[in-house]
Order: sequence, then structure tokens, then C-alpha cells
Amino acid sequence: MNIGLIIYSHTGNTRSFAGMLQEKITTAGHAVSIEEITITGHAPAQPGKFELDHVPDPAGYDAVILGAPVQAFTLNPVMKAYLEKLPSLSGKKTALFVTKRLPMLWIGGTGAIRIMKTACEEKGANVVGTEIVVWSEKKREQSIEQGAKNLTALF
Repeated sequence: MNIGLIIYSHTGNTRSFAGMLQEKITTAGHAVSIEEITITGHAPAQPGKFELDHVPDPAGYDAVILGAPVQAFTLNPVMKAYLEKLPSLSGKKTALFVTKRLPMLWIGGTGAIRIMKTACEEKGANVVGTEIVVWSEKKREQSIEQGAKNLTALF
């Protein structure tokens, strides 16, 4: 299976997790390409103060995994803008993840996932799984490892 791992990363945590995930899914026998959404303008991204520079096209992939950080207790505005521009994902197997600092999943994580899932399903995606990766000191390694394992198992 050819999988597109489409991410936005501000601090590098989402990019780091995507790299680990790519390695695990590749070891499981799939081709995985990481494509990063890039912006021009103000960072950290604030609505109305950036433009999408690179907008990856998921059409060439059998499946996609979308990942982004939580920002201000919700989905990062760059991923929100990308999801608005996203073409049809009709029937495409899709998985989602967010990275976040605070350990309680309901503080931004579950809401961010809900926004992503709703947007993808409205585009016709078959969302097969989601993951919230907590980047706090106490749970970092466990959350990263478990998140990568859970998402890899979907493919």
C-alpha cells in the first residue's frame, strides 16, 4: 500500500513522530512518503496571518495519515486551512493524529481530532483510526511508542 503521511509541524514534535511512524509502517511492508504542509507568514500560525505555501495532494496515495499539533486547545489553524482546501477523499482509508503537550487528552486533543475527523468524513474519507500523542515529559516515550504502534496496526 502506498501511504501519504501529510503533516504540519510547528515545533518539530509532529515531524519527529511522523518520522517514527514512517519507519514503523515501512517495516510493516508499506511505502510511506512524508509530505509537509508549509506556510508563508506569521509563525506560530494565527488565522488570517499566513498563507498555505505547499499543499500536498493526497490523490496519488492509496491511504493517507494526517497529523498536526494542537494549538491554543484546538487544531492548529494551518491544518484547519489545509482541510478546507482538501479535495475529495472519497473512500480513501484515512488515519489522523495530533501531538500535544498537556497530558489530559480532553484539553485540546479530543476536540482537534473531532475537527479533523468531521472535515475528512465530509470529504468522503473512511476514517479508520485516530491517535493523540502526548508530548509531556512524564508520558512522552510511552505515548509516542503506543501511538505509532496503534496507527501502524491500521495498515
